[in-house]
Amino acid sequence: MNGTSEGPAPAADLGPAITESDEGLAPRAVRTEPPAYRSVFTTAPLAMAVVDAEGLVVSANDTLGTLLGTDPDALAGSVAADLVDLASDAGTWHAYREVLRGHRPRLRCTRRLKRADGHSLWAQVTVEPLAGPGGSGGSGDGDAPGLLLSVADVSARRELQARLRHLQMHDPVTRLPNRALFFERLTAALEAESYEHGGTGRIGVCYLDLDGFKAVNDTHGHRVGDRLLAAVAERLTRCAEEAAHARSGAPLVARLGGDEFALLVEDSTGTDQLADLAGAVLAALQPPFELSDRRLSVTASVGVVERHTAGTTPTALMQAADTTLYWAKADGRARWTLFDPERNANRMTRQALAATLRPAIERGEFALEYQPLVGMEDGRVRGVEALIRWNHPQFGVLAPNRFIALAEEDGSIVPLGRWILRTACHQARRWQLAHPDEPPIFVSVNVAVRQVWDSDLVADVARTLEETGLAPELLQLELTESAVMGSAGRPLQVLKALSDMGVHIAIDDFGTGYSNLAYLSRLPVSVLKLDGAFVRGFQYDAVSDAAACGAGGANPADEVIVEAMVQLAHRLGLTVTAECVETSAQATRLRRIGCDTGQGWLYSRPVAPDRISALLGHAGPGGPAGVQAGVGNP
Repeated sequence: MNGTSEGPAPAADLGPAITESDEGLAPRAVRTEPPAYRSVFTTAPLAMAVVDAEGLVVSANDTLGTLLGTDPDALAGSVAADLVDLASDAGTWHAYREVLRGHRPRLRCTRRLKRADGHSLWAQVTVEPLAGPGGSGGSGDGDAPGLLLSVADVSARRELQARLRHLQMHDPVTRLPNRALFFERLTAALEAESYEHGGTGRIGVCYLDLDGFKAVNDTHGHRVGDRLLAAVAERLTRCAEEAAHARSGAPLVARLGGDEFALLVEDSTGTDQLADLAGAVLAALQPPFELSDRRLSVTASVGVVERHTAGTTPTALMQAADTTLYWAKADGRARWTLFDPERNANRMTRQALAATLRPAIERGEFALEYQPLVGMEDGRVRGVEALIRWNHPQFGVLAPNRFIALAEEDGSIVPLGRWILRTACHQARRWQLAHPDEPPIFVSVNVAVRQVWDSDLVADVARTLEETGLAPELLQLELTESAVMGSAGRPLQVLKALSDMGVHIAIDDFGTGYSNLAYLSRLPVSVLKLDGAFVRGFQYDAVSDAAACGAGGANPADEVIVEAMVQLAHRLGLTVTAECVETSAQATRLRRIGCDTGQGWLYSRPVAPDRISALLGHAGPGGPAGVQAGVGNP
């Protein structure tokens, strides 16, 4: 519209136009506006006002007066920016001033306005220059007669948006905030401006998971499961409200998905606060839930993390919470566990090892050491056990207990086991060729159960023996007692095929598992290796047995048990190896009991292949002493 700035005038006529001025501009000539435009302006359904170059309302229409709950004539002369709250933030105020000066074509923003009766509404406010005589407005050259301020009530739209957002950000089953809202709040709490000006600068999370919730769904159905989740949410909400009595602000309770919930504590005061909250949660969930005709009990595992806000990211915080929740479940469930940086470092190391295990095989980072198995009667080396070491570029030399379980989990034990078998057999053959005048020694290789299931172990062994030229009777395969006992189907067939080939089968760590000696008669086993726990009971020689027993040192029952196992094994045609032999007194008593071979630091620690060559052919008059003289205890 060709508008001019105007003052209060009768509705039928705009009257004489006001003179227009701006900073540094002289008054302009008076113009007259046709009465028809005044009528359109007054009756328009859009709330409008004309604003002069000083930012004062010249005239407001009836719709704006109705919207703000006041007489439109009373608005004349008021400051437009105050009327629609344009000065509440610096960005909007600057943009408004730019439009006022003609340096910006338009401003549009949303503001919450307060009516004269005290009620509030959301409005979309638009400010733009009125067109000058040439049809263009806001050029900054003084042609623009003023600004047109228009206000549209968008309260209904905002309310709809709020309802949609609530639906989007809340869980329909429990009505709690969902994962999206939880992470929105968490992200906001970790922003620097939220904690740099006041607050403790700390944050905490209790991340919980219901124990055995899947069984509830499977047994009673998802409808009952949903009702249980809603009941759990109510108790968690009460916990949060009670926690707010002594603290400022209640923790945010959210359902992150499934049966997982989280309580977010902003401005936490330390781990004690989070520990108290976790304990309260477990106590709140302890009473059974009454769901119509059903009475259900549920427990939860809780992971607790509390730390400084600075330097923390939402991802890092929730990863720590998830890890700690896993620890709580692994530690027995129905408990809370606090995040432990040292324990987490061990977990991270374990993950790093798992990720590099297979490439390490290809890079040749593994090596074998060998520990002698010595005849108890003559002290001669009868064989060696191959023990793998990982020369890790970051963590140094790693013993098998650091990575074998990982290899079994991800299946890399199969290629690693093939490498161990081939390397050990090649080495045994080299010793045999290097010492043709000595009885050849056998090599004992540990085999994991997964190698039996996930590979053709019989074919691998046959191929290796053929490649190396090692006789089958010079290879011994060790399996743990728990792996061998109860074997049926393929494992038993594999063991029998290997035994028929001439390979010896040994049970490692015997005595710690099933200890079903009668079952041994049906297995193709030729060697029992007694677990070191039995041998460690032989701490004293026979002369001081009575005193030692009185002092709580040696356990006479160990000797009785070992002697019985040795006698029964011999009746079944098996030989017996004692592990962890560390003293001459132990060796003497084991020899008296009837053990065939011994293995332990008394004879030698695991050593490189060239150190084993020094042992071959040595047997001193004292039996094992000859072995000690050959290698010593490095």
